[in-house]
Amino acid sequence: MGAGAKHRLVFVDRLLATLVHLRHSATHDVLACWFDVDRSTITRAIGEVRPLLAERGCTVSPGVRLRTLAEVIDHLGADGKTGIVDGTEIRVRRPASGRKDRDKFISGKTKQNAVKAMVLTAGDGRVLFCSPAKPGSCADITHARQLGLVKLPADGPAVEILADAGYQGLGAQTGGRMVTPPHRKFKKTPPDWYEEIHERQRKAHSSRRIRVEHGIAHLKNWRALARHLGRREHMSDIVQAVAGLLSHQQTADLIPARQS
Repeated sequence: MGAGAKHRLVFVDRLLATLVHLRHSATHDVLACWFDVDRSTITRAIGEVRPLLAERGCTVSPGVRLRTLAEVIDHLGADGKTGIVDGTEIRVRRPASGRKDRDKFISGKTKQNAVKAMVLTAGDGRVLFCSPAKPGSCADITHARQLGLVKLPADGPAVEILADAGYQGLGAQTGGRMVTPPHRKFKKTPPDWYEEIHERQRKAHSSRRIRVEHGIAHLKNWRALARHLGRREHMSDIVQAVAGLLSHQQTADLIPARQS
């Protein structure tokens, strides 16, 4: 027989405790009372299960999961589908005074301490990929380059990826595969006809790209991503775990529609 302490929580209970913590942001103390165990048992259970959920990837069909950005690009190219990319920020605790990297978590957009993740969805808003978290000061376009969103589409299959103005310039670098809002050719006193055309093109792009905002909104329904008060080092596991769980639910919701 193996030595050492035994788990008082079976795996199903550990999984349930982790899901409740992510979905409703229940504290470890509350969960410990619920399961009638010590707080440290809940902390250990969540610490063990959360990375397992993060490694599952995003479900696109029963039994098929996408774990890397390269797999997502290949999936979109093989099926001839459009992808939509955007960044999302999650508020976190302010780093302690005196830390050298304290300022890097301040978002230039919201002026708050945050971490940032890049979300890629299908054209219908289904989540296909969620990146590890980066400090809030990292620009969207820099994060995309670091993840390989320039090299992978340029060297991979023909695929269309819609993005907002934060990714301007990647269209040329990806051979036109990354589609961003149209540039304004007239900086000052544009003709009336140009304003009308530009506004029409901008709205057409925005109406297609808005689905990624819906996907991000579903992610933010999980309280752990609305605002995180725990350790910032855990945010990468949290965002990827929630993205995988949400994609699995979205796939399950589509199965009856396909069978009908």
